[in-house]
Amino acid sequence: MRTVVTGGAGFIGSHLIDALLKMGHEVIVFDNFSTGRHENLEHFKDCIKIIDCDLSSSGDWVGNLKGVDWLFHLAALADIVPSIKQPEPYFKANVMGTFNVLQASAAAGISRFVYAASSSCYGIPDTFPTSESADIRPQYPYALTKRVGEELVMHWARVYKLPTISMRFFNVYGTRSRTSGTYGAVFGVFLAQKLAGQPYTVVGEGTQTRDFTYVTDVVGALLAAASSDRAGSIYNVGSGQTVSVNRLVELLGGEKIHIPKRPAEPDCTFADISKIKHELGWSPVITIEEGVLEVLKNIDYWRKAPVWTPDTIAEETYEWFKYLATNE
Repeated sequence: MRTVVTGGAGFIGSHLIDALLKMGHEVIVFDNFSTGRHENLEHFKDCIKIIDCDLSSSGDWVGNLKGVDWLFHLAALADIVPSIKQPEPYFKANVMGTFNVLQASAAAGISRFVYAASSSCYGIPDTFPTSESADIRPQYPYALTKRVGEELVMHWARVYKLPTISMRFFNVYGTRSRTSGTYGAVFGVFLAQKLAGQPYTVVGEGTQTRDFTYVTDVVGALLAAASSDRAGSIYNVGSGQTVSVNRLVELLGGEKIHIPKRPAEPDCTFADISKIKHELGWSPVITIEEGVLEVLKNIDYWRKAPVWTPDTIAEETYEWFKYLATNE
Protein backbone atom coordinates (compact mmCIF):
# COMPACT_ATOMS: atom_id res chain seq x y z
CA MET A 1 0.00 0.00 0.00
CA ARG A 2 1.15 3.53 -0.83
CA THR A 3 -0.27 6.18 1.51
CA VAL A 4 -0.09 9.96 1.78
CA VAL A 5 -0.53 11.74 5.11
CA THR A 6 -0.97 15.51 4.81
CA GLY A 7 0.09 17.23 8.00
CA GLY A 8 2.17 14.15 8.80
CA ALA A 9 4.67 16.10 10.91
CA GLY A 10 1.89 17.08 13.28
CA PHE A 11 0.48 15.51 16.41
CA ILE A 12 -2.06 13.04 15.03
CA GLY A 13 -0.28 12.62 11.70
CA SER A 14 2.97 11.39 13.21
CA HIS A 15 1.13 8.79 15.31
CA LEU A 16 -0.76 7.68 12.22
CA ILE A 17 2.54 7.19 10.37
CA ASP A 18 3.77 4.98 13.22
CA ALA A 19 0.79 2.69 12.65
CA LEU A 20 1.00 2.75 8.84
CA LEU A 21 4.68 1.76 8.85
CA LYS A 22 3.92 -1.15 11.19
CA MET A 23 1.31 -2.25 8.63
CA GLY A 24 3.98 -2.21 5.91
CA HIS A 25 2.77 0.88 4.03
CA GLU A 26 4.98 3.09 1.93
CA VAL A 27 4.32 6.55 3.41
CA ILE A 28 4.62 10.01 1.87
CA VAL A 29 4.26 13.09 4.08
CA PHE A 30 3.00 16.46 2.85
CA ASP A 31 3.72 19.24 5.36
CA ASN A 32 4.83 22.87 5.32
CA PHE A 33 6.03 22.66 8.96
CA SER A 34 4.10 25.76 9.99
CA THR A 35 2.91 23.85 13.06
CA GLY A 36 4.27 20.34 12.46
CA ARG A 37 7.68 19.46 13.92
CA HIS A 38 10.63 17.75 12.26
CA GLU A 39 11.25 16.04 15.61
CA ASN A 40 7.95 14.19 15.25
CA LEU A 41 9.35 12.45 12.16
CA GLU A 42 12.89 11.91 13.42
CA HIS A 43 12.44 8.30 14.57
CA PHE A 44 11.27 7.14 11.14
CA LYS A 45 12.64 9.78 8.77
CA ASP A 46 14.63 7.16 6.80
CA CYS A 47 11.46 5.12 6.18
CA ILE A 48 9.28 7.83 4.65
CA LYS A 49 9.31 10.43 1.89
CA ILE A 50 8.80 14.02 3.08
CA ILE A 51 7.45 16.69 0.74
CA ASP A 52 7.73 20.24 2.12
CA CYS A 53 4.85 22.01 0.40
CA ASP A 54 1.95 24.45 0.70
CA LEU A 55 -1.31 22.70 -0.14
CA SER A 56 -3.23 25.97 -0.43
CA SER A 57 -1.71 26.37 -3.89
CA SER A 58 -1.11 23.83 -6.61
CA GLY A 59 2.48 22.71 -7.11
CA ASP A 60 4.88 19.85 -7.67
CA TRP A 61 3.40 17.99 -4.71
CA VAL A 62 0.52 16.91 -6.95
CA GLY A 63 2.77 14.55 -8.89
CA ASN A 64 3.46 12.54 -5.75
CA LEU A 65 -0.14 11.29 -5.68
CA LYS A 66 0.43 9.01 -8.66
CA GLY A 67 -0.08 5.40 -7.61
CA VAL A 68 -1.26 6.32 -4.09
CA ASP A 69 -3.92 4.09 -2.52
CA TRP A 70 -4.94 5.94 0.65
CA LEU A 71 -4.80 9.62 1.55
CA PHE A 72 -5.37 11.00 5.05
CA HIS A 73 -5.95 14.76 4.95
CA LEU A 74 -4.91 16.03 8.38
CA ALA A 75 -3.14 19.25 7.34
CA ALA A 76 -4.84 22.32 8.80
CA LEU A 77 -4.38 25.43 10.87
CA ALA A 78 -5.88 25.01 14.34
CA ASP A 79 -6.60 27.24 17.39
CA ILE A 80 -9.46 29.61 18.09
CA VAL A 81 -7.68 32.89 18.83
CA PRO A 82 -5.54 33.27 15.70
CA SER A 83 -8.48 32.29 13.52
CA ILE A 84 -10.43 35.22 14.98
CA LYS A 85 -7.52 37.61 14.51
CA GLN A 86 -6.56 36.47 11.01
CA PRO A 87 -9.27 34.40 9.30
CA GLU A 88 -7.67 34.59 5.84
CA PRO A 89 -4.79 32.14 6.50
CA TYR A 90 -7.32 29.72 7.98
CA PHE A 91 -9.49 29.92 4.88
CA LYS A 92 -6.49 29.34 2.64
CA ALA A 93 -5.13 26.40 4.63
CA ASN A 94 -8.36 24.69 5.67
CA VAL A 95 -10.62 25.42 2.71
CA MET A 96 -8.38 26.03 -0.30
CA GLY A 97 -5.93 23.39 0.93
CA THR A 98 -8.73 20.83 1.17
CA PHE A 99 -10.09 21.83 -2.24
CA ASN A 100 -6.69 21.38 -3.88
CA VAL A 101 -6.05 18.02 -2.24
CA LEU A 102 -9.51 16.80 -3.28
CA GLN A 103 -8.95 17.90 -6.88
CA ALA A 104 -5.55 16.23 -7.04
CA SER A 105 -6.84 13.06 -5.35
CA ALA A 106 -9.74 12.72 -7.77
CA ALA A 107 -7.41 13.20 -10.74
CA ALA A 108 -4.97 10.61 -9.36
CA GLY A 109 -7.69 8.03 -8.68
CA ILE A 110 -7.09 7.75 -4.91
CA SER A 111 -9.00 4.73 -3.60
CA ARG A 112 -9.63 6.05 -0.05
CA PHE A 113 -9.73 9.68 1.14
CA VAL A 114 -10.11 10.25 4.90
CA TYR A 115 -10.62 13.80 6.20
CA ALA A 116 -9.89 15.02 9.72
CA ALA A 117 -12.90 17.15 10.65
CA SER A 118 -13.63 18.83 13.97
CA SER A 119 -16.35 18.46 16.57
CA SER A 120 -16.17 22.26 16.92
CA CYS A 121 -18.67 22.32 14.03
CA TYR A 122 -21.40 21.57 16.60
CA GLY A 123 -20.74 24.79 18.50
CA ILE A 124 -22.86 24.63 21.65
CA PRO A 125 -25.05 21.54 21.14
CA ASP A 126 -28.55 21.02 22.46
CA THR A 127 -28.12 17.35 23.38
CA PHE A 128 -25.46 15.07 24.87
CA PRO A 129 -24.01 12.79 23.78
CA THR A 130 -24.05 14.66 20.47
CA SER A 131 -24.75 12.67 17.31
CA GLU A 132 -23.67 13.35 13.73
CA SER A 133 -27.19 14.58 12.95
CA ALA A 134 -26.96 17.48 15.43
CA ASP A 135 -27.26 21.05 14.19
CA ILE A 136 -24.10 22.60 12.78
CA ARG A 137 -23.26 25.87 14.58
CA PRO A 138 -19.61 26.89 14.17
CA GLN A 139 -18.80 29.70 16.59
CA TYR A 140 -15.49 30.99 15.22
CA PRO A 141 -13.50 30.96 11.95
CA TYR A 142 -11.45 27.83 12.72
CA ALA A 143 -14.61 25.80 13.26
CA LEU A 144 -16.21 27.30 10.17
CA THR A 145 -13.26 26.57 7.88
CA LYS A 146 -13.04 22.96 9.06
CA ARG A 147 -16.76 22.58 8.43
CA VAL A 148 -16.49 24.08 4.94
CA GLY A 149 -13.67 21.63 4.25
CA GLU A 150 -15.95 18.80 5.32
CA GLU A 151 -18.69 20.06 2.99
CA LEU A 152 -16.20 19.94 0.12
CA VAL A 153 -15.20 16.39 1.05
CA MET A 154 -18.82 15.24 1.08
CA HIS A 155 -19.52 17.07 -2.20
CA TRP A 156 -16.63 15.33 -3.95
CA ALA A 157 -18.05 12.01 -2.79
CA ARG A 158 -21.48 12.79 -4.23
CA VAL A 159 -20.54 14.50 -7.48
CA TYR A 160 -17.15 13.06 -8.41
CA LYS A 161 -17.55 9.67 -6.69
CA LEU A 162 -14.34 10.10 -4.74
CA PRO A 163 -14.54 7.57 -1.86
CA THR A 164 -14.28 9.97 1.06
CA ILE A 165 -14.99 9.69 4.78
CA SER A 166 -14.99 12.54 7.32
CA MET A 167 -14.05 11.99 10.97
CA ARG A 168 -15.13 14.57 13.56
CA PHE A 169 -12.54 14.47 16.34
CA PHE A 170 -13.38 15.31 19.95
CA ASN A 171 -10.66 16.83 22.19
CA VAL A 172 -7.71 14.74 21.04
CA TYR A 173 -4.76 14.56 23.46
CA GLY A 174 -1.58 12.55 23.89
CA THR A 175 2.16 12.59 23.32
CA ARG A 176 3.49 14.94 20.60
CA SER A 177 0.55 17.33 20.86
CA ARG A 178 1.38 20.91 19.91
CA THR A 179 3.75 22.83 22.18
CA SER A 180 3.64 26.23 20.50
CA GLY A 181 1.11 28.64 19.10
CA THR A 182 -1.54 30.72 20.75
CA TYR A 183 -3.36 29.85 23.92
CA GLY A 184 -5.52 26.85 23.16
CA ALA A 185 -5.63 23.13 23.96
CA VAL A 186 -5.84 22.45 27.67
CA PHE A 187 -3.25 19.66 27.81
CA GLY A 188 -0.49 21.74 26.24
CA VAL A 189 -1.26 24.64 28.57
CA PHE A 190 -1.41 22.51 31.72
CA LEU A 191 1.70 20.44 30.99
CA ALA A 192 3.87 23.51 30.42
CA GLN A 193 2.51 25.01 33.64
CA LYS A 194 3.26 21.79 35.53
CA LEU A 195 6.87 21.74 34.30
CA ALA A 196 7.28 25.39 35.31
CA GLY A 197 5.81 24.80 38.77
CA GLN A 198 2.96 27.18 38.02
CA PRO A 199 -0.72 26.66 38.92
CA TYR A 200 -3.10 25.40 36.25
CA THR A 201 -5.27 28.15 34.75
CA VAL A 202 -8.74 26.62 34.99
CA VAL A 203 -11.45 28.34 32.95
CA GLY A 204 -14.54 29.14 35.03
CA GLU A 205 -15.24 26.73 37.86
CA GLY A 206 -13.61 23.78 36.10
CA THR A 207 -16.86 21.83 36.15
CA GLN A 208 -17.10 21.90 32.34
CA THR A 209 -16.57 18.46 30.84
CA ARG A 210 -14.71 17.33 27.75
CA ASP A 211 -14.63 14.18 25.67
CA PHE A 212 -10.86 13.68 25.91
CA THR A 213 -9.88 11.15 23.23
CA TYR A 214 -6.42 9.58 23.23
CA VAL A 215 -4.44 9.94 20.03
CA THR A 216 -3.86 6.22 19.40
CA ASP A 217 -7.62 5.65 19.59
CA VAL A 218 -8.03 8.36 16.94
CA VAL A 219 -5.46 6.61 14.76
CA GLY A 220 -7.43 3.38 15.11
CA ALA A 221 -10.56 5.18 13.94
CA LEU A 222 -8.75 6.63 10.91
CA LEU A 223 -7.49 3.20 9.90
CA ALA A 224 -10.92 1.65 10.41
CA ALA A 225 -12.37 4.29 8.07
CA ALA A 226 -9.73 3.73 5.39
CA SER A 227 -10.15 -0.04 5.58
CA SER A 228 -13.94 0.12 5.20
CA ASP A 229 -16.05 0.24 2.06
CA ARG A 230 -18.00 3.29 3.26
CA ALA A 231 -18.04 6.50 1.20
CA GLY A 232 -19.64 9.88 1.76
CA SER A 233 -20.03 9.15 5.48
CA ILE A 234 -19.36 11.25 8.57
CA TYR A 235 -18.37 9.81 11.94
CA ASN A 236 -17.81 11.17 15.44
CA VAL A 237 -14.59 10.00 17.07
CA GLY A 238 -14.72 10.25 20.86
CA SER A 239 -13.75 8.43 24.03
CA GLY A 240 -17.19 7.22 25.07
CA GLN A 241 -17.02 9.26 28.26
CA THR A 242 -16.76 12.83 29.45
CA VAL A 243 -14.36 14.18 32.08
CA SER A 244 -14.37 17.48 33.99
CA VAL A 245 -11.42 19.85 33.86
CA ASN A 246 -11.23 19.60 37.65
CA ARG A 247 -10.81 15.83 37.32
CA LEU A 248 -8.01 16.40 34.81
CA VAL A 249 -6.27 18.65 37.34
CA GLU A 250 -6.55 15.87 39.94
CA LEU A 251 -4.96 13.38 37.56
CA LEU A 252 -2.11 15.73 36.61
CA GLY A 253 -1.54 16.83 40.22
CA GLY A 254 -0.90 20.40 41.30
CA GLU A 255 -2.50 23.67 42.30
CA LYS A 256 -5.00 25.62 40.23
CA ILE A 257 -6.31 29.15 39.80
CA HIS A 258 -9.45 30.26 37.99
CA ILE A 259 -9.77 32.56 34.99
CA PRO A 260 -12.96 33.95 33.39
CA LYS A 261 -15.28 31.66 31.47
CA ARG A 262 -14.93 32.21 27.73
CA PRO A 263 -17.76 33.02 25.32
CA ALA A 264 -18.94 30.53 22.66
CA GLU A 265 -17.42 27.57 24.49
CA PRO A 266 -19.70 24.65 25.39
CA ASP A 267 -20.01 23.48 28.97
CA CYS A 268 -19.79 19.94 27.69
CA THR A 269 -18.41 18.04 24.71
CA PHE A 270 -19.54 14.43 24.49
CA ALA A 271 -19.61 12.37 21.31
CA ASP A 272 -22.31 9.89 20.44
CA ILE A 273 -20.09 7.18 18.93
CA SER A 274 -22.79 4.60 18.27
CA LYS A 275 -22.59 5.13 14.49
CA ILE A 276 -18.87 4.45 14.17
CA LYS A 277 -19.16 1.46 16.49
CA HIS A 278 -21.96 -0.03 14.42
CA GLU A 279 -20.72 0.77 10.91
CA LEU A 280 -16.93 0.57 11.28
CA GLY A 281 -16.58 -1.70 14.29
CA TRP A 282 -14.35 0.79 16.11
CA SER A 283 -14.35 1.51 19.82
CA PRO A 284 -11.95 3.52 22.01
CA VAL A 285 -9.76 1.55 24.42
CA ILE A 286 -7.66 4.14 26.33
CA THR A 287 -9.16 5.54 29.55
CA ILE A 288 -8.40 9.07 30.69
CA GLU A 289 -6.35 7.64 33.57
CA GLU A 290 -4.21 5.57 31.18
CA GLY A 291 -3.84 8.44 28.75
CA VAL A 292 -2.73 10.95 31.38
CA LEU A 293 -0.14 8.49 32.72
CA GLU A 294 1.30 8.09 29.22
CA VAL A 295 1.46 11.84 28.73
CA LEU A 296 3.17 12.38 32.09
CA LYS A 297 5.80 9.77 31.20
CA ASN A 298 6.68 11.92 28.18
CA ILE A 299 6.21 15.35 29.78
CA ASP A 300 9.66 16.62 28.75
CA TYR A 301 8.25 17.06 25.24
CA TRP A 302 6.48 20.20 26.52
CA ARG A 303 9.54 21.71 28.25
CA LYS A 304 9.96 24.39 25.56
CA ALA A 305 6.25 25.20 25.38
CA PRO A 306 5.08 28.70 26.39
CA VAL A 307 3.97 29.00 30.01
CA TRP A 308 0.68 30.86 30.16
CA THR A 309 -0.38 33.04 33.10
CA PRO A 310 -3.73 34.73 33.79
CA ASP A 311 -2.31 38.03 32.51
CA THR A 312 -0.87 36.65 29.26
CA ILE A 313 -4.04 34.65 28.66
CA ALA A 314 -6.20 37.75 29.16
CA GLU A 315 -4.04 39.67 26.70
CA GLU A 316 -4.05 36.89 24.12
CA THR A 317 -7.79 36.21 24.32
CA TYR A 318 -8.85 39.89 24.26
CA GLU A 319 -10.24 39.63 20.73
CA TRP A 320 -11.93 36.33 21.58
CA PHE A 321 -14.01 38.14 24.21
CA LYS A 322 -14.35 41.25 22.05
CA TYR A 323 -15.99 39.45 19.14
CA LEU A 324 -17.62 36.32 20.54
CA ALA A 325 -19.08 37.79 23.73
CA THR A 326 -21.22 40.09 21.58
CA ASN A 327 -22.66 37.11 19.70
CA GLU A 328 -24.12 35.29 22.69
